[in-house]
Amino acid sequence: MRRFKFGLLPQILVAIALGILLGTVMPGPGVRVFATFNMLFGQFLTFIIPLIILGLITPAIAELGRGAGKWLAITAGIAYTSTVIAGLLGYSTSMLVLPKVLPATIVPELANPEDALLEPYFKLEIPPPFSVMTSLILAFVLGVALTSIKGNALLRGFTEFREIVTLAIAKVLIPLLPLYIFGIFLNMTKGGQVAAVIASFLGVVVFVFILTWLMLLLQYSVAGSLARKNPFRLLGTMLPAYATALGTSSSAATIPVTLRQTIKMGVSEPVASFAIPLCATIHLAGSTIKLTCFSLAVMMLSGMPIHTTTIIGYILMLGVMMVAAPGVPGGAVMTATALMSSMLGFSEGQVGLMIATYIAIDSFGTATNVTGDGAIAVIVDKLMGRGKQPAELA
Repeated sequence: MRRFKFGLLPQILVAIALGILLGTVMPGPGVRVFATFNMLFGQFLTFIIPLIILGLITPAIAELGRGAGKWLAITAGIAYTSTVIAGLLGYSTSMLVLPKVLPATIVPELANPEDALLEPYFKLEIPPPFSVMTSLILAFVLGVALTSIKGNALLRGFTEFREIVTLAIAKVLIPLLPLYIFGIFLNMTKGGQVAAVIASFLGVVVFVFILTWLMLLLQYSVAGSLARKNPFRLLGTMLPAYATALGTSSSAATIPVTLRQTIKMGVSEPVASFAIPLCATIHLAGSTIKLTCFSLAVMMLSGMPIHTTTIIGYILMLGVMMVAAPGVPGGAVMTATALMSSMLGFSEGQVGLMIATYIAIDSFGTATNVTGDGAIAVIVDKLMGRGKQPAELA
């Protein structure tokens, strides 16, 4: 018999529900046990984030400089532009809509979340090997250098290091996330925070869902105008890929359906076979919308200052981080946690709230990502010329 698989999203939902229910009855000493676990998990997360950045971004940049030449770079550039536009769309609309959706007054517990949470039994510091900014600069320098030097020994080393980092995310961080989120909501309930958080974020979730569809309409309007095709018909053809991604929450697992529907749109098979697998890895417009909007919502609820230059820099860096995000459920938000802490000044509790909210509607972001891949394939097909192999056009 086929083994039943209890996915990450149901685990997260159960963890949130149990955290809220048990938080009302569990005594303080029991809550402090989970607070201690959360402290250890948070310290490990702080330790491994620079390694995640170095291990994912370095080989990603190196590999983008090889293969199909200029068309690989052009496709990556289009995907990055789409991702940044998605972030800017999320920022501009959030500044207009979220003040009307969120409570008029600041939630004091979110402004200083540590003040309302129970302390762990002990504290242990695990300092990272280097800072987040150091890891980013080092990844850029090494990645660009690897595209120029002869020999593949160092690239193979970083490719294997990426496998180690991806394994740590898939086998350690992601499986422990439900317990971590359970501890967050358990402690938040005990501290009287959870009612304000849930009431505040329901409107944000609906807003983000609507915004992802506006992004899809924008992507297919551009693709349709360039290819001189009906954008609504193109988008309708991609709906099976959207529905499949809702169930899998994985861009990689949806590639066969995305590829089939892209060819049905009229994209030549060589171009579709080149663009779809690539974009499944580097194009995360839906994820960027969610990360931008939820980050702004947390900042507004916490009474944190919002500076345009900081948010734009955050979005530009998100575009880079999304290129390197591993293709596992929750991989995008785990990769972006470094930016939340370093660029936005989020505390551990605020990062945990971001992770929980993001994963709660992870499948909608993934569905937006893969559906948008079809629009990029249409654009690349028009630019390349139908029926030609990417390698021949390099």
